[in-house]
Order: sequence, then C-alpha cells, then structure tokens
Amino acid sequence: MTASSDETVSFGYENVSPEEKTRRVGAVFSSVAGKYDVMNDAMSFGMHRGWKDRFVRRVKPQPGEAILDMAGGTGDIAFRMADRGANVTVADVNQQMLDVGAERAMERREAEGAGSLVFTRQNAEAVSFPDASFDAYTIVFGIRNVTYKNKALAEAHRVLRPGGRFFCMEFSTTSWSGFREVYDLYSKEVMPRMGEAIAGDADSYRYLVESIRKFPRPEEFARMIAAAGFANTRIERILGGAVAIHSGWKV
Repeated sequence: MTASSDETVSFGYENVSPEEKTRRVGAVFSSVAGKYDVMNDAMSFGMHRGWKDRFVRRVKPQPGEAILDMAGGTGDIAFRMADRGANVTVADVNQQMLDVGAERAMERREAEGAGSLVFTRQNAEAVSFPDASFDAYTIVFGIRNVTYKNKALAEAHRVLRPGGRFFCMEFSTTSWSGFREVYDLYSKEVMPRMGEAIAGDADSYRYLVESIRKFPRPEEFARMIAAAGFANTRIERILGGAVAIHSGWKV
C-alpha cells in the first residue's frame, strides 16, 4: 500500500498524515520509555504482570526455538520467554524503549538454561529478516500504534516458518456492562492524570487511551489476522475483552 499525498490515519482522535503519526508515536514512546513499566503497574494495578504470564503460557516458548518479539522494547515478554530457553529477538521501532530493555537485560539474573536475547530496531511494517526466520511471533500492547496494521500482520506471516504461531495481546473494548462504564471513566479521566503525576506527561497517556478506543474490536481484528493468511485464529478475552489475546498459525 502506497500512501497518497492526501491520505490520513488516526492518531488517537485526530486524523493526521501517516508520516505525522509515525513521528508522533515515536515521540510518545520516547517520552514515556523511562517510566513505562512503572506506569503499567500503576494503571493496571499490577494486573499486567498476570496478563503477560498468561500470554507467555499460551505461546509455549520452547528451548532453542527462535521467537521475534515485536514492539517488545522494555523486554517484559522477552525475558519470560528467554527464561524458558527460547532465543528471542526483541524488536522495536523506538530506540529509547530498546535502550531500557537492553539495560534491564544487563541487570537481570538469567535463569538456568535461559535462551539468548538480541535487541534490534525494526519497523513492524517492514522488518529486515528473511522469510521463514522464526518459529513464533509475539506482539504485546504494540500493534494498535502501528500505522498500517495489515502490513505488520503480513510481515508477521512472512517471517514465520510453516507451522509458526502468531500471538498478539492488545487492549480493546470490554463487553461487561457496568465495568465498561467504570473503565471508560477511569481511562478518560484518571489515566492521563496518573501519567502527569508519575511520568510528567499527561498528553502521551491521553493518546494511549484514545488509541485503545480506536483499535478494532476483537472480532474485527481476528478477521484482519485471517486476511493476512493465518489459520485457526482464536480470541481469548480477559475482563470481558478489555484485554484480548489473539492467535493464529501459518500453515
């Protein structure tokens, strides 16, 4: 897909050019990189740790297999998979996020039999790896920030080996009545204020909230995954779909 000169895409609730979205998303994550994990703890009341453990259990990383963890800059998912023996390539478009992850990797105590970790700057829409390079592809809370999600999904399919698995965890819209209204109020009013108090940046967290609300509902995103060529697509909803784990296989 080639962007026309008058094409616009969503940046939260704004419509901007694809180039402007790329620039702004980069600025958001450069701003929040240093406090990203602290803010995740605060905003999810620590629940993101359990979600990530659950996600990795679904991926079932195996000793010696090659996994591409896209948008995984700070290493939260990669460390869990490497501790199970997988060789993980941590990719992110934002160098500041990668720097945080690489620093954490140097400080952590590796589990016995842990796999390897490599950090590399990559654009999810056009990664530099050859076809059929990986056994699994993971992306957690990252694909909603990609300008052309269909391109990222196509690249995920391309770099996987036949039989390879795709796993994505992303925020979405909960279907639980009552909780939905509380969650909407919390995300709209409280999260930007927490961003200001903890990270000194309300605007970036306001965008992150808006990007969640603009992200396709789970059923629509599952159709996008299937359209990229993946088979046996599945959705696992958490908190009524406020968080969803998507999976598919390359056959």
